[in-house]
Amino acid sequence: MPAETVIQVRGLTKSFNGKVVVNGLDMEIGRGEIYGFLGPNGSGKTTSIRMLCGLLRPDSGSGTCLGHDILTQSDRIKPHVGYMTQRFSLYEDLTVRENLEFTARVFSLDRPAHVVAECIERMGLGQFDGHLAGTLSGGWKQRLSLGVSTLHSPRLLLLDEPTAGVDPGARRDFWDQVHQLAAQGITALISTHYMDEAERCHRLAYIAYGDLLASGTADELVSDSGLTTWSVTSDDHDEHGADLHDLAARLKSLEGVDQVVHFGNTLHVSTRDQKILENSTGALRTAPYRWTRIETSLEEVFIDLMNGAGRGRT
Repeated sequence: MPAETVIQVRGLTKSFNGKVVVNGLDMEIGRGEIYGFLGPNGSGKTTSIRMLCGLLRPDSGSGTCLGHDILTQSDRIKPHVGYMTQRFSLYEDLTVRENLEFTARVFSLDRPAHVVAECIERMGLGQFDGHLAGTLSGGWKQRLSLGVSTLHSPRLLLLDEPTAGVDPGARRDFWDQVHQLAAQGITALISTHYMDEAERCHRLAYIAYGDLLASGTADELVSDSGLTTWSVTSDDHDEHGADLHDLAARLKSLEGVDQVVHFGNTLHVSTRDQKILENSTGALRTAPYRWTRIETSLEEVFIDLMNGAGRGRT
């Protein structure tokens, strides 16, 4: 249990046009925690995040956010929430400084000029403060968006796939900034599709088809998955990986093989029953194939969860 609970909900359910998007969500999130939401498109990640902080009213369920009831006191929650969407949503025909000044006026902030100047310095935007927002690169647009969403000193940040389409260097800088905010006690809810980003979160939730399938730290999710994984290479593979492609097709039909995934010139083969796998693949464990036991990654865990959720709907 978190040292100081910021969000606690039970049984949150939401439907749109008769389709259940989130089904009975239970969750508890602490102060200063970076909580990541993963899952396929349309899985209910964004809907879950918005319900957790009172931005969207659930059909059923209950809970609190920042000490306020999400059903009856959402107006008290919203002023303390910063929201950053995947799509750049600021005014492209205003300068960086003008966007920040406009936001400061919207929130009726005290000493707006001081707050804007402090944000420009904190976000490293000084060299661009007179530039039109629409002319910035993806990474600098992202940095400006984060600055705008934190201008009013929120206690809770909602970040909806905030680094989509941004280069790796800008993504790393962004996550450094998020961790600095978390160290100040700001709680962040983040949806992402990137596994390296998921590993930067304190805890994770995997949602598919509206159901919470797994939650916990990255290490807990890997351990709880029960998967054992091998890296398989072939001495006979050509530049197009034809031999490994054929091997993958053979492996997928064997008992005990739960997952086969291509990673460059290797295959990652995962199972929940090591003995059965070893028996069924015995003939494929000799030359030219080389099997090396490796640690199961988050990506393998989430692929397995997604596959399992998909089978459950067929």
